[in-house]
Amino acid sequence: MTPFVFAAVLAAAAMHASWNALVKAQGDRFASITLTSLGMTLAALPFLPFVAVPEAHVWPWIAGSVMIHIGYRSFLIRAYEHGDLSQAYPLARGTAPLITALGGIFVLSEVPSSLSMAGILLLSLGTLLMSLRGGSMATLNRSAVGYALMTSLCIAGYTLTDGSGVRAASTAASYATWLFVCDGLCAVAIGFFYRGHGLLAASAREWASGIVAGCLSAAAYAIAMWAMTRAPVASVASLRETSILFAMLISVLALGEKMTRWRAAAALSIILGVVALRMG
Repeated sequence: MTPFVFAAVLAAAAMHASWNALVKAQGDRFASITLTSLGMTLAALPFLPFVAVPEAHVWPWIAGSVMIHIGYRSFLIRAYEHGDLSQAYPLARGTAPLITALGGIFVLSEVPSSLSMAGILLLSLGTLLMSLRGGSMATLNRSAVGYALMTSLCIAGYTLTDGSGVRAASTAASYATWLFVCDGLCAVAIGFFYRGHGLLAASAREWASGIVAGCLSAAAYAIAMWAMTRAPVASVASLRETSILFAMLISVLALGEKMTRWRAAAALSIILGVVALRMG
């Protein structure tokens, strides 16, 4: 992974943590995450005239990604309803790199180097440690754990799907733009199906933060997908999880959650994992 790609993925990680914090901070998270998806569509629409329409063999990847993203949003909302940002977010993100690495070996025939694998393991260990909130499994909300782990399966699923799709497309920009448009429209349709006009009332209160979150999410994931065309998918997916560090800072400084020794140890593990990935 070149220094430029490495820096770009770190920037994407900061954006990713920011939009997750915006969703967590809202009272109606269903409306907020629906608005986030709409924001991704609005961010992508101006680029439609300037990118190619995906070829026929690319559309199954886009369709598969949209379906997996539907499950991802559903489980993410429930995880945030049952747990703290600093608990649910690391669990959801922390186990995904390991699943993605295994999937990359069997699906994409990408075998990480020993140093890269060590980095993936350290990153995963750090994110799991951070979710302990003081070192005791008893402090974990079981519902939050279950929903977060289902979220992680969806993350690994759409990462592998989009990693394959973006490489099959003519350009990363074409794939990302059409994915964001299709996914956002589906998310809004599902939102109205479940909430009807009540979604409009909730959206009126939170539209600004939702649109900002959507633009951040679109930029973050577009960078990640572009990086997947320049580096192994598992390495990009793992480095992207440095967003946990940014989420920890946001949760402590903005949301008033406690800083503990376990979180400090977890942060160190994540940093060591980043170093190993860079060297690998």
